[in-house]
Amino acid sequence: MCAVNGGISQAVCAAIRDDIVSGFFPQGGRLTEEQLARRYGVSRVPVREALRTLESEGFVTTERHVGACVAEPTAQDAADLLEIRALLEPLGAARAAQRRTEAHLKVLHGLVRLGRERARRGHVAELPSLSTWFHETLAQATGSRNLTVLLVQLRRKVSWLYGASPAARSVESWDEHGALTDAVARGDAERARALAVAHVERSAAAYELRRTVRVSSRKHAVNTGSDQP
Repeated sequence: MCAVNGGISQAVCAAIRDDIVSGFFPQGGRLTEEQLARRYGVSRVPVREALRTLESEGFVTTERHVGACVAEPTAQDAADLLEIRALLEPLGAARAAQRRTEAHLKVLHGLVRLGRERARRGHVAELPSLSTWFHETLAQATGSRNLTVLLVQLRRKVSWLYGASPAARSVESWDEHGALTDAVARGDAERARALAVAHVERSAAAYELRRTVRVSSRKHAVNTGSDQP
């Protein structure tokens, strides 16, 4: 969350982070205070504070003589993040099964219905925001403020990591969300934990496959000269 003073700074921090996660600001791209102040209609002061917070969260880097840039996660960063996800999300799912409320279940069931319908119709542009909403609701259902904060922060990083790739496994992913919601609704913590483990493993495998394909494509382009104008 944005640890900055004032509602304006918090709003600017959230807006910049959303634009980074969505890919509007590409990895490695420069972020100038003037540019951001114009985009969000604020002065440079809240922008400066927001950039400091985003640097502490790992979304922004600051280099001498260059300034602020969108961070560029390495392969090791991705591996670390996915390993952390494999540890935290199953814990969150088990806690949610034990502590969820009827209000949480109503939202989760509604999101699963909507996500499945959008996935089957091929409306993939709407799925990332629905998935984020689903996972954040599941995090809130844990009943633990500390765990919720960690899971929400983790989700933002995962969305950023996956955001550079086209949506894949959309129908299967929402079916997995549905099975997880059913386990949470039944209060079956061990089943919820196991389903979360399987979901994370399949998502990680799909990400690794897409990353391998991208790397191979770039190497092929360089070797054949097809990347030249």
